[in-house]
Amino acid sequence: MNSLNKNARIAGFLYLMYMLITIPADALARSPLIVFGDAATTARNIMASEWQFRVGIVGDLVSVVFFLLAAWALYALLKSVNKDLALLFLLLNLGGSAVYSISLLNQFAAVLLLSGADYLKVFQVDQLQSLAMFLLDLHHNGYWIAQIFFGVWLFPLGYLVYKSGFLPKILGIVMMVHFVGWTMTFLQFFLFPSFTAITYVTYPLGLISEFGLTLWLLIMGVKEQK
Repeated sequence: MNSLNKNARIAGFLYLMYMLITIPADALARSPLIVFGDAATTARNIMASEWQFRVGIVGDLVSVVFFLLAAWALYALLKSVNKDLALLFLLLNLGGSAVYSISLLNQFAAVLLLSGADYLKVFQVDQLQSLAMFLLDLHHNGYWIAQIFFGVWLFPLGYLVYKSGFLPKILGIVMMVHFVGWTMTFLQFFLFPSFTAITYVTYPLGLISEFGLTLWLLIMGVKEQK
């Protein structure tokens, strides 16, 4: 039990660090600077706050590392329940993290296009701004491609939480329901982009399931098995 509690609190700490880094990196550092559909305004915002934009990108990369470490700690915690399913959610997390990390190159590329380097002077300013906007759109799509991995990983994770016997079953159930909602959100983004009502359900589910699991692991640990 001491070993399980140690793994649980490590997983909770790493998951919490991921959340504490990724939310400010996106919501505070980068998103306010990007105005999708307005290349000129976005370019001015990024160049006026380039350091802030770069901090957001680096913050996201660091958060991906914590997310991978959290998945590894969850694997160590839940492999005794079903090692194959634990390995499955670890590999799904790895796949999503790889896709998302690669997509962040598009944001670095956008900054390079707007940097005013001499070799870019063969392009007109509005052309560079349009190309930078295209790369930011490309990153946005890459983000959502990664979500198919991050959506599917919730099901084996939730199932193992439910079956574990040492974590609350309700968290496992909510996580499996969240898998359905987040997968539908992924499909909605690519197939029905004008229909956004589903996000009003999936985001609260994500907060309850993932943040709830994080706090439980960090504070409560695991309950003793008979």
